[in-house]
Amino acid sequence: MKPAATAPATATTPDAAKDARRALFANANFRWLLGGGALSMLGDQFTLIALPWLVLKLSNDPLELGLVLAIVGLPRALFILIGGAIVDRYSPKTVLMWTKLLNASLLGLLALLVWTSAVQLWMVYSLALAIGLVTAFSFPAGSSILPRTLPAEALQTANGTLMALRQLTALLGPLMAGLLIAAFSEQAAGLANAQGLGLAFALDAASFAISAWTLSKVRSFESAQLADQQSVLGAVAEAMRLMWADRELRTLCLYFAAIAFFVGGPIQVALPVLASTQVAGGAAALGLLLAGHGVGSLIGMLVAGMRPTWRLGTLGLTVLAIDGVAGLVFLPFGHITAVWQGLALLAPLGALAGFVQVAVFTWMQKRVPPAMLGRAMSVFMFIFMGLAPLAAAAAGAALRLISPAALFTACGLALLLIVLLGLTVTPIRRINDRPAAGPGTGAGAALV
Repeated sequence: MKPAATAPATATTPDAAKDARRALFANANFRWLLGGGALSMLGDQFTLIALPWLVLKLSNDPLELGLVLAIVGLPRALFILIGGAIVDRYSPKTVLMWTKLLNASLLGLLALLVWTSAVQLWMVYSLALAIGLVTAFSFPAGSSILPRTLPAEALQTANGTLMALRQLTALLGPLMAGLLIAAFSEQAAGLANAQGLGLAFALDAASFAISAWTLSKVRSFESAQLADQQSVLGAVAEAMRLMWADRELRTLCLYFAAIAFFVGGPIQVALPVLASTQVAGGAAALGLLLAGHGVGSLIGMLVAGMRPTWRLGTLGLTVLAIDGVAGLVFLPFGHITAVWQGLALLAPLGALAGFVQVAVFTWMQKRVPPAMLGRAMSVFMFIFMGLAPLAAAAAGAALRLISPAALFTACGLALLLIVLLGLTVTPIRRINDRPAAGPGTGAGAALV
């Protein structure tokens, strides 16, 4: 990759990049956000492991587990657009603070119920619903706070650092949570000897409480908020109209919706099937493949933060090139028979995807007006949250008719076709890192 043509020459030198990172870590706001975000992200991994284990302890029924997880995700998808409007009305810091305190209370209550062996399945359903509802507000708030607390030139480095940190906690957190639960629980049915589960929930509750305290130390910039007389639904409609009127933003959202559909289905559904039928090692092989992709993403995010001006000409051409590589990787992927073959394809792909994720996120920060940032980011998140189950269902239906290898090949061809259309008939190739005229700066890596 080469530096973007629009960037100052001095910004691409190693010394300049080091100076930018040094300035970022010298910023008190970023240090408070980084410390609190690290605790919160790590705590999330404890709940992600403990909640499914708790449901299975109570019911031993995979259907109940699926319902609980669906209850967490459903209110998040339904209310995230409203959450974005609330963020724009009351500021990201205010909304994020309340969501952290609410999550600390909900998880603390769950920990207490587990410790006293008083928890019942209906209680888990109720708390899962409440946690899902809170995340509908915390996601857009966490995605909108960085531009209110950091200078615009620091956003990509900050995003790369925080996204890489999230990826690192996603790799290490489950291992730590599993060891903790195993150390303080006995392998027996019921909750009489499951104190490790309660401890996992308590640690997550504590992480939210501490990160709320660190957030209170952050000083945010003033920004125009929604007029009090404007309804929440009217504010959401206004944001969607203005986003649709921005041709480049509209095109990129539609483009990523198509890309996410043809990438998400194979990764969610076809990869586990392929690991169980073609690759020696079964579940362990699947874990290694996903870990390899995760490590690649971590490296890509770190590189994006350290070299924020690396581009293949423009940001749009960089996005198209990386998605083209993804399509080429999918073509042979369905024919792998060994873990090393899958890692050789997935790890570099993860690195490229991590790099472009940070770059695009930063572009949206600079593109969207600050007063509309929460709503814009909630629309962007809604695209992926809504498409994820549809992509998984479509891939599952397709696998009844074709093999995993055929599905990966078909999706690879679809990705290449989407990239070709994006290159020839859309303005994506001309998208650069400069903000649109007059919007100011606007989102950030989610700190939930």
